[in-house]
Parts: sequence; C-alpha cells; structure tokens
Amino acid sequence: MSAASCLLTEDQFLCSICLDVFTDPVTLSCGHNFCNKCITEHWDVNVPNQCPNCNKVFYIRPELRVNTFISEMAAQFRQSVQQKTSSSSSEQQAAKPGEVPCDVCTGTKLKALKSCLVCLASYCETHLEPHLTMSGLKRHQLIDPVENLEGRVCTNHDKLLELFCKTDQVCVCMLCTYSDHKAHDVVPLKEEYEGKKAELKETEAEIQQMIQKRRLKLQEIKRSVELSKERADRETAEGVQAFTALKESVERGQAEFIRTIKEKQRRREKQAEDFIKELEQEISELKKRSSEVEQLSVSEDHLHLIQSFSSLNTAPPTKDWLKVDIRPLSHKGTVVRAVIQLEQTLSKQLKKFFENELKRVQQYAVDVTLDPDIVHPKPTQSNDKKQVNERYVCRCVLSKQSFPSGRFYFEVQVNRWSMWTLGVTTKSNVKGRITLSPKNGFWTLCLKQRGGYHVSTDPSVLLPLKSQPEKVGVFVDYEEGLVSFYDVDTAALIYSFTGYPFRDELHPFFSPCNNHTQGPTHSSDSEE
Repeated sequence: MSAASCLLTEDQFLCSICLDVFTDPVTLSCGHNFCNKCITEHWDVNVPNQCPNCNKVFYIRPELRVNTFISEMAAQFRQSVQQKTSSSSSEQQAAKPGEVPCDVCTGTKLKALKSCLVCLASYCETHLEPHLTMSGLKRHQLIDPVENLEGRVCTNHDKLLELFCKTDQVCVCMLCTYSDHKAHDVVPLKEEYEGKKAELKETEAEIQQMIQKRRLKLQEIKRSVELSKERADRETAEGVQAFTALKESVERGQAEFIRTIKEKQRRREKQAEDFIKELEQEISELKKRSSEVEQLSVSEDHLHLIQSFSSLNTAPPTKDWLKVDIRPLSHKGTVVRAVIQLEQTLSKQLKKFFENELKRVQQYAVDVTLDPDIVHPKPTQSNDKKQVNERYVCRCVLSKQSFPSGRFYFEVQVNRWSMWTLGVTTKSNVKGRITLSPKNGFWTLCLKQRGGYHVSTDPSVLLPLKSQPEKVGVFVDYEEGLVSFYDVDTAALIYSFTGYPFRDELHPFFSPCNNHTQGPTHSSDSEE
C-alpha cells in the first residue's frame, strides 16, 4: 500500500473544493472524490445537488460514506509529506522580531507556520504535525500565524469569538447570544468579515478615485505654474521692452538737452571772444592816441601844436559799449522745452503701451446682463436686461453673472449719465445703506454730482483726469487681486486696485444717475 501511494501524485490526493489533502473522503456515483465536509457544505448552499467536477445532477441527495481505501491512501500520503517536512525542520529559522514564535518550542523559539483557533496556540512546522495527522486535531481551524490569540476568546465565557453583534458592533461568542446580546442582530463572523471586506473594497475604490482626482489636480497645478512662468517670462520681456523704450527716450532727451546747452554756451563764448578782440583793438588805438596827445601837450612849438591839434582832437570811431550787455545765460527755457518734449515722447510711448494692454485685457470680454433679483432698490429694466431705464435711476444693480475666479472684462457707456458708479462687488454686500470702499467689498470708480472722478479707496481719492471718459472698461484678475479701469476711447489707464485677496464671487456693479435725481442711494466716506 505504501509503495502504491508513492507512485501517485499530490494532485490525486487533493479535494477539488478545498484544494487540500482529503479529509474523510467520499466517492460519488460519477466517480469523483471530495472531503465529506466540503461536498456537504457545497450542496447546502447550491441547488440542485450537482457534482462540482462533471455537473452530474443528483435529484435525491446521495447518502455519503467515507471511502476507506482513499482515506488510508490520503493518510499515508499526508504522513509521507510530514516526514519530508520533519526532515527539513532542522533548517527552520528562529522567530525574528515581529514574527510569531511557536508556543510549544522550548529554548529557541522557531517561527510559527500556523495558529490554531481552538487550541489558541501557534505552532512551528514540527509541532504543527499532530494537527495534520490526528483525526481529533484535524478538525481544528488553522489560520496564518497571529499574535494575541487570547484576544479571539470571549473573556466572559471562554469561548471562541465566532459571531458579530451588529447592534453593539462587537465580536461575541455563541453563549453571548443567550445573555448580554440576546435578541440582538447577530451574524456569523465570516459574514461580517465579507461585508467589511466589501466595504473596504469600496473605500479603496473611493481612495483611488480621490488619489486620481488629486493627481489630476497636481498636474493642473504644475501646468498652471508652467503657464504662469511662460506668461511671466513673456510679460517680463514686454515690460523690459517698454521700459527700455522709455529709458532710450529719456536718454535721447537728456543728450539733446545737454547738446542744446553746450551749443548755446559755445555761441555765447564765441560772441564774447569777438567782443574781447574788438575791445582790445579799441584800447590799443586809444593808448596810441593818448601817447600822441601827451607828447603834443608838452610841445613848445606853437605852430606844430596848432597844426596837429585838429587831427588829434577828432576821436577815432568806437562802439558804444554801454549798449552791449553780456549776462550769464539762463537755461530755464531750454529745460522746460526739453521736459515738455520728453513728456510728449513718454506720453506717446505710454499711450502705445496702454493701447496694447487694453487689447490684451479685451480678450477676456464677457457679455454682462442685469439680474432683476439683485437690485437695491429695484429699478425698471429694459427688455434686453442690459440697460437701466432712465426714469428709475440712481439705483444699484448687479449683473446676473458671477465670477469666482479667473479674468474677465466688460465695458459701460457712461456719457449718458450725469453721475454714475461702476465696478465690482459681492452679492452679499448690496444690502441696506451702502458705503463704497474695498474693506466693505466694493472696488468702484464714480463721477459725483458736483463733478470729479473718485475711486472708492478709504478715504476716496479724486482723480485729475484730462478728459471725460465716454466709455469705461473694467478688467478683473481674481487671482491677482486686481481691478483696473480704462478710458476705452483714449486707451488710457484710469486707476487700478491691486493686491486684494478676493474670496467671494464677484459681480459687475452699476449705479447710474441723471440730473433729475436728488443723489444716489449709495454713499461714500468722502461724499461732499
């Protein structure tokens, strides 16, 4: 018998259900063998009764009897395997820190291969053998080695925790269901295990989904940083180009100013040189005449003195130097002209710069419509909801659109109103009496009743505009905290609010007034 079993392979002694060596093997009429427990449990949950291998149907469950021949063969095979494993037990290693040691080993504790939930002990390969060979121990439940097996036993009844109380969310033993957990919702531990495992799979799927979303967000942020750097490099280059042009204009103006001063000074020095030569010549002639007069005045020759007197008495032609005024040059006019010319040049450069800047921000133009539900107090609107009826003016109204991030630009025709206020704010700010200032959530530009353009800083600032804008453009960069106002027709920057940390959604804000009103319903800290 032993020799015959050695000729058989391991697969011939394995149950196709539990994939382990047969325990109490039974043979069906179709010829296939299974563990008695395995086929019984299989048929308990599967209807009709079929052979798991060939699917033959048994309309009446067969009476199962242990096949003693196969049982003996399986036992001998198991013993043979155990002898082989016992021969290699000398090669087993001692349990390392963090590994479960064998509870039976004396002296050096070997690494445990299995833990028994019935014996509440862990066994190395050698001491595990009885659980594999002895019929009484083979029914014990073996699991991968774990520590603290006592924690798997009910402290009240000293029984294995094999049930789960859903009511109290604790593991219990069978006797607990008759005492503290009577009438509670109790299920087998395996059932709860499967449920929790399914929940863990769902949780894992959710976590993976969250990870994926964050990876996408990470890529988005990295891409945003790359785009930001590209934009920063591009705008830096444009800014350097603009400042270089301004610097070159200033340097050219400075060089022209110095050249003009030097040229005027050169002409003055040449004029002074000519005057000096002329004066020196006249002085020389006058000295010569003085010498002749002195000689004649001491002469005792009466005839010679009388004859020479008429020629010496006639003065040689000279310039009236009292009319010649040589004063130090004043270059104030030159400086003023140079500054005016430089200002004109810089104005042209700035106008060109702001024209390009306005074209850039106009790329973010949005179509703004008024929201009839966000008005303070409520005015009458036109049919297209893009303008306010002049009969109900001096009211505050918000746009229907809101902007929680990014950039946007819109334009407002303001020349039809004698007073107006426009800008951006949040929806929550349009309540009660309004005080316009950034700390109250308003970034606005306004034309007041007594004239003058003001921005809603705290306190408000009067802007010395050279011309009255007919159309005003408003540009907002939410992330940069920037609100800029432009005169669209002249492409001039009127004013910019910078460095404000926006947190809420922004709405374009309007408050138009005409000459027949008593004043706006909003107020400003610097209201006249």
